[in-house]
Amino acid sequence: MECISVFDMLKIGVGPSSSHTLGPWRAAERWIAELKEQQLFSKVNKIQVDLYGSLSLTGKGHATDIAVVMGLLGADPETVPTEGIDSIIENIKASRKLDFDGSLKLGFEFEKDIVFKKEFLPFHSNGIRFTAILKSGDAHTETYYSIGGGFVVKEELEHARENKATFKTFPFPIKTGEELLFYCDQQNSSISEVVLKNEQSLRSDALIDSELKRIWNTMLECMYTGCHTQGILPGGLNVKRRAFNMHEKLKGSHPYSNPQEWLESIRETEVKFRQIIKWVSCFALSVNEVNASLGRVVTAPTNGSAGVIPAVLMYYLVIENHDGNFEDIKKFLLVAGEIGSIFKKGATISAAMGGCQAEIGVSSAMAAGALTELMGGTPEQVLMAAEIAMEHHLGLTCDPIGGLVQVPCIERNAMGAIKAINAAELAMDTDPKEAKVPLDKVVNTMWETAKDMNSKYKETSEGGLAVGVFLSDC
Repeated sequence: MECISVFDMLKIGVGPSSSHTLGPWRAAERWIAELKEQQLFSKVNKIQVDLYGSLSLTGKGHATDIAVVMGLLGADPETVPTEGIDSIIENIKASRKLDFDGSLKLGFEFEKDIVFKKEFLPFHSNGIRFTAILKSGDAHTETYYSIGGGFVVKEELEHARENKATFKTFPFPIKTGEELLFYCDQQNSSISEVVLKNEQSLRSDALIDSELKRIWNTMLECMYTGCHTQGILPGGLNVKRRAFNMHEKLKGSHPYSNPQEWLESIRETEVKFRQIIKWVSCFALSVNEVNASLGRVVTAPTNGSAGVIPAVLMYYLVIENHDGNFEDIKKFLLVAGEIGSIFKKGATISAAMGGCQAEIGVSSAMAAGALTELMGGTPEQVLMAAEIAMEHHLGLTCDPIGGLVQVPCIERNAMGAIKAINAAELAMDTDPKEAKVPLDKVVNTMWETAKDMNSKYKETSEGGLAVGVFLSDC
């Protein structure tokens, strides 16, 4: 079993994809670290990267090649100025030189030294293989797998070994919803309180708070940026940003000059009933428009589904509770992270393994459960809300047009956010004893559905809308 922290489920990174962008970026960093540990880094003369399976089939549209190179440069996805990435890549293409980890200059041909191979490696759909040709002529090769949400592994047994020791440090080791409810009952605690105690076994309260604030501020800044940016998204589909115009129609007359003041201005704006859905949709679209343009987002649990959780949390802060504060945000993120980890342990959060149900479905379940706790729901109602949200995403395919995270991905975040709010409302009005499907059953069903799903619906752009709609139509 894995020890998964909320900070594993909610990572700050660069769009457009956690599995195709952040994962390969982190894999490159890990490979560099291993070369240094083996005292091979200084002996490298040339490098080549091979991308397999889904990383190859939709890698161009998901900027996998760009992410790999940024990782090879030693750039940090949490802090690198995203507006400068395009010029960095163009300079490498023009010079045919790469500054390996910022310290070793190597010859590098962008179009030749990153190879897209359509075949799938047996362990996982997202395979990436790094090869270093040493000055001696010997070749040193390592293979990694980007398994969704920015998680990177080399092989299953190694992954288990890496997490075994850490897992034992959790006072409340949780793999299933049933186990989570057991600890809540045993401790007479809410879900957020149990999750917090686990986090406190890994880091200080001050660090927990500072990191959660950083995550929330990144989400807020992302929504702010998306709502204040016009234009066409990159990639060739000519998809127009919509959050800007939606926001212009919705916003009031209260002045603001930064994301926090913006949040307060929305709270002061009179929101009519029919505008609530528009606001939630605007928040979700804004995040995923930033994501689609290689902006900075929080994987929640993935980049492709990054808009659901911030949109639902904003809904709580600007619609449900104008007095909501950091303690509410903290509880929301703790609960969301734990629900996401249950899906990761029992199924998958990778669209390449499970289709879009593994991304939008999981994010909707995370948001639904978290919102339910903030609305006063019991732990049983929290898990019921998560179950309801996922139940109505089962079988959702991943079929991005042109291999891009634009159509239908951006709109799906809005739909996932609305479903999360609906699921929370249903759970709050239901006696948990009347529930017919427990969360663990829907997690298992999602995994069985994922295994039955044809591979062309798993982030390959070989089925569904990806082939049903011609690029020329866009």
